[in-house]
Amino acid sequence: MVRLLNITRLPLGLMGTNSYIISENKKAVVVDPGGDFQKLDQTVKEKGLEVIAILLTHAHFDHIGAVDETRDAYQVPVYLHHAEHDWLMDSRLNGSSFFQLGEITARSADFELEPGAMEIGPIAFEVRHTPGHSPGSVSFVFRSQRFTVVGDTLFQRGIGRTDLPGGDRELLEDSITTQLFSLRNDMRIFPGHGLPTTVEEEKRENPFFK
Repeated sequence: MVRLLNITRLPLGLMGTNSYIISENKKAVVVDPGGDFQKLDQTVKEKGLEVIAILLTHAHFDHIGAVDETRDAYQVPVYLHHAEHDWLMDSRLNGSSFFQLGEITARSADFELEPGAMEIGPIAFEVRHTPGHSPGSVSFVFRSQRFTVVGDTLFQRGIGRTDLPGGDRELLEDSITTQLFSLRNDMRIFPGHGLPTTVEEEKRENPFFK
């Protein structure tokens, strides 16, 4: 049976970081609550959803600004790759100390993400480790629905920056090539900033892979 997942993109916070609400049968996970909790909460309530978890593609400051407010409001766990276990609590590691936005921190994650198949309530997906932008960057593949949430690994005609702690340009390009470009060509890519794209478009048009 094909699962009827819905995905909603919400640019949140000062940097317009894309947060995603992914739902099935009124159960939802929130990916990267980067700020503006009131906007996020309003959308959840308008859609009549029950949030059951928070998933983090990585722990950079612009993706975690509303983590604690979201987890406390809905009383839900936070999932993050173990390579960034300490980043939520450390403004140097999550990058906020490098910018004039004040220190942004959150409590540690409740559970670690591991590569492979995962289910949270009715929502099933695959976790792929896609390091390079940061050591614990992951992508969430919803294969039957043909969309993947990739954080700051890949953008429409761009790739993630690698000048923050733990960044590695060669590793990033390898992650994109092996973990994302190996997906089917019509797979939709939902990035951490900007508009969605597809695997086929980025193989053909992304200047970093010409």
